[in-house]
Amino acid sequence: MVKKYALLFLVAVLVVVVVNFSVADTGDSLVFAHNQQDCVVDKAAGDAFTVKITFKNTGKTEGNWSVNIAFEDNSWTQVGTPQSLTLEAGQTETLTWDGLVPANATVGSVARLVVYYDDSFQALNWWIHVVPGAELTIKSSSVE
Repeated sequence: MVKKYALLFLVAVLVVVVVNFSVADTGDSLVFAHNQQDCVVDKAAGDAFTVKITFKNTGKTEGNWSVNIAFEDNSWTQVGTPQSLTLEAGQTETLTWDGLVPANATVGSVARLVVYYDDSFQALNWWIHVVPGAELTIKSSSVE
């Protein structure tokens, strides 16, 4: 009988410890809103693009982050301008970056969007695919 109560006590203590760890404050947590679909955007070298990302502080206290983006590929990289983000617990905010695909970006290359914040980074499922800037169209023809 004593073993039964000891085992029940041990299980109860374990449950309390697990619950305590699951609700413990882990500091400020920054998450990204995820779109329902990932996307590859076709752009020619020199084309403009706009990136909008919604962030949420899932922590329990106010948080401050330095946030920046980059499109990264082996042949080209485009880096945004760092922005400061301050969010109360549970608050969301959308940041926007405007950029240009570099003029020397290799046709056929694909650069992935990466978000940098403080000492962390996260690659998002957005890519810029560089397509040819010139396109040939037949305007007219004749046969005699």
